[in-house]
Amino acid sequence: MISVSDISKSFGKKGEIKALSHINMEVREGELFGLLGPDGAGKTTLFRIVTTLMLPDSGLVTVGGYNAVKDFKILRSKLGYMPGRFSLYQDLTVAENLTFYASIFNTTIEANYHLIRDIYVQLEPFKARRAGALSGGMKQKLALCCALIHKPEVLVLDEPTTGVDAVSRKEFWQMLRRLKDEGITILVSTPYMDEASMCDRLALIQQGLILDQGTPDGLVSGFPDRLLSLATPDIYRAKAIVEKIDGVDDAYIFGESLHIKTAALNEKAIAAALAAHGVAAGEVRSILPSIEDVFLAKMHDVS
Repeated sequence: MISVSDISKSFGKKGEIKALSHINMEVREGELFGLLGPDGAGKTTLFRIVTTLMLPDSGLVTVGGYNAVKDFKILRSKLGYMPGRFSLYQDLTVAENLTFYASIFNTTIEANYHLIRDIYVQLEPFKARRAGALSGGMKQKLALCCALIHKPEVLVLDEPTTGVDAVSRKEFWQMLRRLKDEGITILVSTPYMDEASMCDRLALIQQGLILDQGTPDGLVSGFPDRLLSLATPDIYRAKAIVEKIDGVDDAYIFGESLHIKTAALNEKAIAAALAAHGVAAGEVRSILPSIEDVFLAKMHDVS
């Protein structure tokens, strides 16, 4: 449904700011595809190119077989786009925003109400409230309704849950699953590692480069080394010591523990090395990697 072939984009007078470098990515029809990366990774730039709002410097994007540059007029009726920043009319009410967006696409709220029903029932008590006065979660639900009201074939969502509370985030992803069941292809970006596991497939992006892509389980199972978790009250000193041990590929703080990537060492070897430096390791154990561990390992490989 979406094909991104060798896309590059730079900014600045001399193109010194490289936002995207030779991006290749495919999103299958009916798929919920995630683009995972931190702020500044290039997610928004890529989404603007896919949604015909920005021209690439080189490469080709097609959506449903249509060229995103040459066929932009056709594609805009087939795409639903929800940008990262709330972009609806804040002085209009919930009902007025939705009616306005429906009229732009020559349709009505009633025509495609089945797509937004589960979302709109939560908004309906506030339909006379101005959009600017809604909570963060309600703003996102209204923006999603407006992106869906013309029944798009492809829904592109740029960090839709940023700044939204945990309960609203969970509800939002449940909505995306229901929309996927309606046959809508969904491309969504997120900086949250836990949301990545909810996608059918995902691509990891950093500094305008695709680090890897595949299913969440496939990416995790492809983790090349043993991963150890170290619990110690002196975590910063432990990290400095562990990084210098032969056989340790990487070490990074993960919450309240230290994660150690190694192909050659086991738990006892790490504990012994720390003990030799006077650092008591509360517990060293072998663990399964998460998507975040995969992402950090890929970042280390390209740095």
